[in-house]
Amino acid sequence: MAEPSEPDQAQDVIVDLPGNDRVIHVRVHLPNRPVDILAITVETIPAADAPAAPVVPSKLPPQQNADAAPEECAGTAVGANAAVPTRPLNVVLILADDLGWSDTSLMGTSRLHTTPNLRRLAERGMLFTNAYAASPLCSPTRASILTGQNPARIGITAPNCHLPMVRLKPSVRDNSAPNSPTLAVDSATRLDAKRVSLATRLSDAGYATGHFGKWHLGHAPYTPLEHGFDIDIPNHPGPGPAGSFVAPWKFRDFTERTPGEHIEDRMGDEAVAWIERHQDQPFFLNYWQFSVHAPFDAKPELIEAYRSRIDPQDEQRSPTYAAMVHSLDENVGKMLDALDRLGLTDQTAVIFYSDNGGNMYDQVDGTTPTSNRPLRGGKATLYEGGIRVPAIFAWPGVTAPASRSDARIQSTDLYPTVLHLLGLDPTPDHPLDSIDITPALQGEPLDRGPMFTYFPHQVQVPDNLPPAVSVHRDHWKLIRLFHANHEPATTNDEPPPLEPHAYRLYHLKDDIGERHDRSAEHPELVRELDELIDRFLEATAAVVPLPNPRYDPTAPPPPPRTRRPAASAPPASRPAPPRKIGRWNVSGDTSLERVGETLKLISKGGDPWIATTDLPQDLRGPFRVRLRLRSTAAGPAMLYYRTTEHPQFHRDQTVRFDLRHDGTWQDHEIQLPLPDLQALRLDPATAAGEVQIQEFQLIDNNNHPHSLLR
Repeated sequence: MAEPSEPDQAQDVIVDLPGNDRVIHVRVHLPNRPVDILAITVETIPAADAPAAPVVPSKLPPQQNADAAPEECAGTAVGANAAVPTRPLNVVLILADDLGWSDTSLMGTSRLHTTPNLRRLAERGMLFTNAYAASPLCSPTRASILTGQNPARIGITAPNCHLPMVRLKPSVRDNSAPNSPTLAVDSATRLDAKRVSLATRLSDAGYATGHFGKWHLGHAPYTPLEHGFDIDIPNHPGPGPAGSFVAPWKFRDFTERTPGEHIEDRMGDEAVAWIERHQDQPFFLNYWQFSVHAPFDAKPELIEAYRSRIDPQDEQRSPTYAAMVHSLDENVGKMLDALDRLGLTDQTAVIFYSDNGGNMYDQVDGTTPTSNRPLRGGKATLYEGGIRVPAIFAWPGVTAPASRSDARIQSTDLYPTVLHLLGLDPTPDHPLDSIDITPALQGEPLDRGPMFTYFPHQVQVPDNLPPAVSVHRDHWKLIRLFHANHEPATTNDEPPPLEPHAYRLYHLKDDIGERHDRSAEHPELVRELDELIDRFLEATAAVVPLPNPRYDPTAPPPPPRTRRPAASAPPASRPAPPRKIGRWNVSGDTSLERVGETLKLISKGGDPWIATTDLPQDLRGPFRVRLRLRSTAAGPAMLYYRTTEHPQFHRDQTVRFDLRHDGTWQDHEIQLPLPDLQALRLDPATAAGEVQIQEFQLIDNNNHPHSLLR
């Protein structure tokens, strides 16, 4: 089939009739989809005389290490030009987890990672070099894809949707630590099922809908099954695979078929089986890969294959992470193979995206998982390394094969684009913060306008920023740091600063690594872009950080979060091992004693905590924990929990609560909507000081309180 060269005019399209000496001559008008067919005639013309489809040369960078890649996968590229489908196109959306802009062989920035199947997909469609996630963390981006709305509007701005507390709207905390200039925003913890998801819209249009892999937008009743999907495997609310990638796993009702089975291979197999069952009807496959999120483990044979390729001087030097990327890519190939085998390639749009930038703060193989070079920062920051991601669209009849676009797109744009190309409209009561990128897919200029990224949190990672919001316009990027110029109250009459926020301005075309802040050079541009931010925050009704009235600029900042190997510290500097006092295990730098009916903890610094597995037997949730305590220490207060499904304490199994370290008695009640409970750990502070606990009760589903102080 020959693709029309001028899509805004009537064009002739020639379609071969296989096994015949005739062709169909179709007169069409293609301003956009759906196609307007003006005339159809059948002519007896030798098929060999029909015009050939144009060949678009590949614009992908050369594969730096293809000749030595372990277990390379080969495939046959299929052109974008196809006959007008007799039924609506299928849609396959593959979303990677934590896959950075430089984690593939698509951009020419990695010498280690080999992704032949992503290159194969890019040869079928269009590679985007300026694709962005709506957030530097996963849950907000996932919500943006399903709704076409910015996380600022949705209220999910942090990846806490696995936590037991149900919060459908964000809020601002009443207090913050003295070292914080702002009162922090608490993110919503569930994607409200009242929002019309992409799956709901396609299901209403007659599509079969299936979700496979990671979700991280809420427990029931906020799972994929409540958001328009017919099936959800493995129906897991957590931030990563349960336990590990390589079996044995710890999913609640989902087990491995064979010892050592890899969860990504299993998800790929389940997705293919579902495609086979629905190949005769339009389908929307939502394959959200667990890869390459923590925990960091992979097939041993792949780790060894990549170990021999490691360059110790390369910033990307983790064989385990490279093996994880390899498994991700293999299962992208599994989807393409299935579509080819079933004859569905020309009837199926395939989209590949990542939910945020690469992880540069955890530790694996004695180093960080990856590097996003030449971009600055990574996951959990608003720098480019945290939000710019790989993206590919292969849409039959729309994208040219092996094409490339530098247009700036965002994860929110998938929603209106998919609906438009399928001839569907958003529901009128569902506001969008996104645009239809069909012109870019057709190789035409895209009038993007400003693009906003909202992240009102500070995460202690390298290149971290205070709570912030950014706007991209043309080649400029402005980052507003909320209340970074905020000063504490004084006894004199000095007025507060005229501008409470701080700013960083970058020209990305000249400074992709964001090393040169040009805000002082262009104050008028800063004001102009900042006005756009104001209008965006107002339009989305964003809940924003407020100035902290207790802010003390002399208070010590929290230490940066890093899991790099520590320099060889002397043994005396390491914390003492935990001790057991009564039912409680106590951290080594904490003393614990009973004073009357009160437990008194005296922390020498570090990470004071008490934990117990000595809980009443056979209790059923949901639970509540009731605390009465006071503190003269400092830092965030956390309650950790362990369950049968998740038998280890982990940062993803915590509930934070606002404990004021001012020496006054305070009452807190913490919701734990869990089916069972195996252990609790209270981390009341992160600094030296005294904490007294007068009440520590566990309340079960029968509303029966159990004291843990006795």
